Amino acid sequence: IQPEQLVVNLQGFDCTTFAENCLALARTAKNKNPSFEIFKNELQLIRYREGVIDGYPDRLHYFSDWIIENDKKQIIKSVLNAACADELKKTINFMSQHPQSYNPLKDNAVFLENIKEQEEHLSDSMLYYIPTEKINALSYLIKDGDILGITTNIEGLDIIHVGIAHYIAGELHMIHASSKAGKVIVSDETLYEYLLQRKSATGIMLARPL
Repeated sequence: IQPEQLVVNLQGFDCTTFAENCLALARTAKNKNPSFEIFKNELQLIRYREGVIDGYPDRLHYFSDWIIENDKKQIIKSVLNAACADELKKTINFMSQHPQSYNPLKDNAVFLENIKEQEEHLSDSMLYYIPTEKINALSYLIKDGDILGITTNIEGLDIIHVGIAHYIAGELHMIHASSKAGKVIVSDETLYEYLLQRKSATGIMLARPL
């Protein structure tokens, strides 16, 4: 197994790495003396628990965990709470239930146990989301540039896709790395329409860059 290391690739993204790189670039641009080294440090801080790379379990694999941990680091703010959103009551254990889908977990009992502990902690955490049917009514909570995590009804999983909120003529859309289009796009459909068209999508979590 290859040791865990920071991968920087600005030419090929998945949905999560697209959001991470945008956030890291924005934070680097605020620095008085921006550099590639500062960008790498920002990306590592965003992507890994406490910004430390010791092994595969240090990466924030679940996006709800990503939101919680980056809120602690004061990189983003977790916008939703009990006053404005629904609680996501779910057992999150997809990775430990499907270790064969993750090469570092296939034959590493220690890594698998670490992931299970993280999942148990995450399942016990207070997670909030806006259900699809409430998106339009609660869109005032969402600002341009907010990071969106699309929640799912897939068993054991919290979030299936990540994007960035973008308003067009007052209507909420999403900028995201689309596997279907094979590139980063602004969705033609509104966020509400996007969610309605996907049977496994149930709503959104929300993270606001600070």
